[in-house]
Amino acid sequence: MIKPKIDTHYLMHILTKLLAIPSPTGYTDQIVHAVSDELKQLGIPFELTRRGAIRATMEGQVRTPDRSVVAHLDTLGALVKWLKSNGRLAIVPIGSWSSRFAEGCRVTLFTDTSMYRGTILPLKASGHTYGDEIDTQPVSWKNLEVRLDEAVSDNKEFIQPLSKEHDLKSLGINIGDFIAIDPSMEITPNGFINSRHLDDKAGVATILAAAKSIIETGAILPVDCHLLFTISEEVGSGASAVLHGDVAEMVTIDNGTPAPFQASSEFGVTIAMADSAGPFDYHLVRRLIALCAEHDIPFQRDIFCDYRSDSASAVEAGNDIRTALVTFGVDSSHGYERTHQSSLDAIAKLLTVYMQNEPVFWRDRHTLGSDNDFPTQPFDEFTFPNANMEMDQPHHEHLHVPLRSATEDT
Repeated sequence: MIKPKIDTHYLMHILTKLLAIPSPTGYTDQIVHAVSDELKQLGIPFELTRRGAIRATMEGQVRTPDRSVVAHLDTLGALVKWLKSNGRLAIVPIGSWSSRFAEGCRVTLFTDTSMYRGTILPLKASGHTYGDEIDTQPVSWKNLEVRLDEAVSDNKEFIQPLSKEHDLKSLGINIGDFIAIDPSMEITPNGFINSRHLDDKAGVATILAAAKSIIETGAILPVDCHLLFTISEEVGSGASAVLHGDVAEMVTIDNGTPAPFQASSEFGVTIAMADSAGPFDYHLVRRLIALCAEHDIPFQRDIFCDYRSDSASAVEAGNDIRTALVTFGVDSSHGYERTHQSSLDAIAKLLTVYMQNEPVFWRDRHTLGSDNDFPTQPFDEFTFPNANMEMDQPHHEHLHVPLRSATEDT
């Protein structure tokens, strides 16, 4: 196995490039093109689904059982809910995030033909006008509006009460137009990265950096590895439509959440043991833990009770697949997020050694098989002495169902 060599400058360059491209769920075509161009530069073949999810393939010595690493390109955002008579726009969120973090955001509004800049503001935004009411209005998307940087008449005389709404329509603005939130990225000299949408563009950058390392070092992969980039994770469907039957293992890269009673960190790798969809695959998770220990990659374990990822959508879509979740620590997730460069570097290193490692089980090349080579988990027969006792056949006679003869007409 070749020791991972991550081009950190490349990783940060790709992250900066991706963050500059607006990609709220449903408005992802441009970032799909950007990642496609990067895959072409790396010489990695890929295919797109109808809606734009990407499946790239790094060939291994054998084709199956395939494995995959996945991150999502889509981000949080908003949609125009209503054209208000005061010349502003009522909005609803794309994805699950608090209106508290939307207040004050600079945004880009995409109409069918044009783009406009603006700001998301609370309905009562000025203390000079509303006094203490600016601190008592509820935190709610219904209490937000977008102020566009366009000359919309004030209508103080109310001669034409709806003229502002008509002004908005004359700009080509309609219900359902997409609103992208500015990332406002800043990297400090000591390696902290502050930005919106680190979830999950930082994950995408780690996958591309790992792929670049594999290619440049000439590392040999034992099996095909698919790089998957999904476009609808923030609304729940994620990896449900980009897998195929040969994939036996899938490692999702996404954000972890440092907080009280959470073990996640902005440094090193955080390996999730479970999320709201349940525990991740026992054997794949422990393979990743072993690889971190073997290659001196700092890591910690965590559980996310109010969280789901591309792994959940893949399993819920009916895929019989081993899944795991590897995260970079993101403080204030789905808000103004922060992580550290060292966490992204550690994940990229883990991905390079994982892709060079043999599958967790070669038997997984078959979708169905016998129990002869089925794995086991730690189990103490002295603690559970009756666990392997054969059933008392006379006691269970009522469970007996005669087998149909192989030659019997079915």
